[in-house]
Amino acid sequence: MHVPGQMVPGASSTMTMIAALLEQRTGQQIAANRAWRIETALKPVLRERGLATLDELVAQLIAARTGELADKVVDALLNQETSFFRDVAVLDMIADAARALYAEAPGRRLRVWSAGCSTGQEPLSLAMLFSEQIEALGGHMPEIIATDISPAALTRARSGRFSQFEIQRGLPVRRMMTWFDTVGGDWVAKQELVRKVQFRQHNLTADPAPPGRFDIILCRNVMLYFSLPLRRQVFDTLASAIRPGGLLALGAGETVIGQTEHFAPSEEYRGFYKAMGSCAQGSFAATG
Repeated sequence: MHVPGQMVPGASSTMTMIAALLEQRTGQQIAANRAWRIETALKPVLRERGLATLDELVAQLIAARTGELADKVVDALLNQETSFFRDVAVLDMIADAARALYAEAPGRRLRVWSAGCSTGQEPLSLAMLFSEQIEALGGHMPEIIATDISPAALTRARSGRFSQFEIQRGLPVRRMMTWFDTVGGDWVAKQELVRKVQFRQHNLTADPAPPGRFDIILCRNVMLYFSLPLRRQVFDTLASAIRPGGLLALGAGETVIGQTEHFAPSEEYRGFYKAMGSCAQGSFAATG
């Protein structure tokens, strides 16, 4: 991976400048063997601007008086890969943990943060799960905060509108029929589902965490694109937002080991990490 101010090995100066813009704005790095993604991701921007090459795009970026074009470039480069009920075993364990949380602190509304939520499939999946198990949660729907750096992704998430391809990726027919309506060739989430999620713009590498403390935080497949120092910084942000003893879910290829002392592998929930702290004592309900 490259660092700011250095060339991406094997990449042109144009590629390096675009990769540096992404890293400056978001902290995300593009590995040398993934530099091909730049041209593929920016083809729609080139078409929209009537440009033939990335060199022409960079020339316009340099000459631009506003940040509008840079915003479009960065948004196009962000990896928005997601799907409904992605790694369903992970979400099932989150539902188990939510029931345990409620049992330890009945009457308290649980709080869940989906960080890097992309176009919304993850938090909407959680909203479906919690709604289906609402009786086990004492009738209290957990508060779900979903954040992403991309305004375009959040606009799509708030609309709840998905293509046939997107809706079929991980979503069983029963849930499709219960929670979505067909509009034209798309599927649109019912407002009662969308209203269960609060979508907010947030930069994990630059902004403070959303206010309050969360019982469960999902930050899956986000750290992969950060340098080690930046990962440590993001872990600090997540730790500031979670209750002692709360749970953190990362992607399958991510870990806290050797990167932070704020979290340790959970003994109870395999693949999850428990927030450490003087008040944790292994209990979800350690603090109000």
